[in-house]
Amino acid sequence: MPFRLDLTVWALRRRSMNAVDLWDGETYRRVLAVDDKPVLVAVTQQVTVLDITVTGEDLPPTAEQAARFALDRLLGISLDLSEFYEFTPRHARLNQLAMRFRGLKPPRFATVFEGLVNGITCQQLSLTVGIIFLNRIAERCGLAFGLGMYAFPRPEDLAHLDSKDLRPLGYSGSKARAIIEVARAIVEGRLDLEGLVQLDNQQCVERLVAIRGVGRWTAEYVLLRGLGRTTVFPGDDVGARNNLERWLRLRNGLDYERVQKVLHKWEGYGGLIFLHLLVKSLDEAGSLDRLLSQPITGRSV
Repeated sequence: MPFRLDLTVWALRRRSMNAVDLWDGETYRRVLAVDDKPVLVAVTQQVTVLDITVTGEDLPPTAEQAARFALDRLLGISLDLSEFYEFTPRHARLNQLAMRFRGLKPPRFATVFEGLVNGITCQQLSLTVGIIFLNRIAERCGLAFGLGMYAFPRPEDLAHLDSKDLRPLGYSGSKARAIIEVARAIVEGRLDLEGLVQLDNQQCVERLVAIRGVGRWTAEYVLLRGLGRTTVFPGDDVGARNNLERWLRLRNGLDYERVQKVLHKWEGYGGLIFLHLLVKSLDEAGSLDRLLSQPITGRSV
């Protein structure tokens, strides 16, 4: 199946100022925390082959395995989209979108915790401002690799903080409390976000909205971006709704219910549509750099 590193990385990083998921036009880089040590992973694509390097001081024995596991999540490497590509030719508009960005795999955050922190952070903010705040929390709380590179904070990096510690980073008191409470609950064994993988979508939403500071939008965002549920289009996402309206050339605005109705004929692919429209919006804004002229038709890791 086709895979394009460039498109997938842009769907993951969303904005050029993202300081956690780094991209220079050829190489994707991210710092991971492995056995309490910062490890830098770098990925390049040479036609049909992904080249992965793992570097760090006194690399833990588990570093390579941890890097491969994280990259499979972050870049959706092992996901099979053959059914999607078989489905789209029967729907002209969707097929045009899929072919324009053929090779885009659905990325997800390295952990469900990271997805939840992203969701809480970006509530009622523009995506650009949200990512600025996420950069700050990584720089303030994540493990550092060299100069200017940081891992996304783990629960144990945040659990000991007070909400006032995040206020200088731009976080409101309520968002800071919500994030720190989640971190503490995980560290203390009272919350298992990774265990949500065993539940269906509705059960996940019910568990997530029971957490302070988490509503339907954040819960559905975590389903897609944290758990990789590619059937889910977060219908309360204003930016995504605007992308959908423009793509379908709708005159009337969309609310949550209309989003579900519009997407019904493509049921099962809502999350993939969400991600393709995200990349389409980045492309139209001129954010995508040096896109390959032809889709890559294979991959090897």
